[in-house]
Amino acid sequence: MRRILLLTEYDGTHFAGLQRQRQGLRTVQGELEKALPHIGALPKAVAAGRTDAGVHALAMPFHIDLQSPIPPEKVPEALNRLLPEDLKVVAAREVAPDFHARKDALWRAYRYRVLLRPHPSPLLRHRVLWLRRPLDLKAMEEALPLLLGRHNFLGFAKEETREGVRELLEARLEVLEGEMGPEVRFYFKGRSFLRGQVRGMVGTLLEVGLGRRSPESVKAILETADRRLAGQSAPATGLYFLEAAYPEEKLKPPAHPNP
Repeated sequence: MRRILLLTEYDGTHFAGLQRQRQGLRTVQGELEKALPHIGALPKAVAAGRTDAGVHALAMPFHIDLQSPIPPEKVPEALNRLLPEDLKVVAAREVAPDFHARKDALWRAYRYRVLLRPHPSPLLRHRVLWLRRPLDLKAMEEALPLLLGRHNFLGFAKEETREGVRELLEARLEVLEGEMGPEVRFYFKGRSFLRGQVRGMVGTLLEVGLGRRSPESVKAILETADRRLAGQSAPATGLYFLEAAYPEEKLKPPAHPNP
């Protein structure tokens, strides 16, 4: 038995989220677990986190347990023959036997994309949030540092029953001149995130950028953890899970005896 780290890329448009749910709902975990027995793996895949319906991923880590002798570098090709077009494995490697995709993650990173132009894009309708109005970038840049550090982020979360204190390591925005028009991209890196936290932060920051609230209003949300003080959650469409990082010792496979 070998533990394998998979990096998956998916378009979340037609998934009911990442996590396995009741029968009849199509999920990323469910589709992956259906394919695993066909390559000699146990039918269980553990992800680094969870994403809601409509959220995308560029490199979502999963760990699986592989019983067959297939080399790890052949796993993506083998699985991709079985997986749907909107979910693919982009990399695989053997890791330590006790590696855990969720518990061992040092940090996770997300991106949120906002398209700014007079008219919506039919090609990007499932990829970005479209806004016709310009944003006050300076005001948003004033608000972003207020989110950094260790706070109770329940004021930005939704349907969350866990304790709300989390540490945000990085928060920034960048402006790109893309083929389809200018984009504002938010980047967030943290040790872990509450459910809906990133979308709640983005929705609030967009209200700052649209002049509907002051940058300093972010402080009150963090101090009170009152969801009613935050902005409406940004749509899932523009959110991407980017990557997660792990301790180097957890990424080292055990030494196998020569056959």
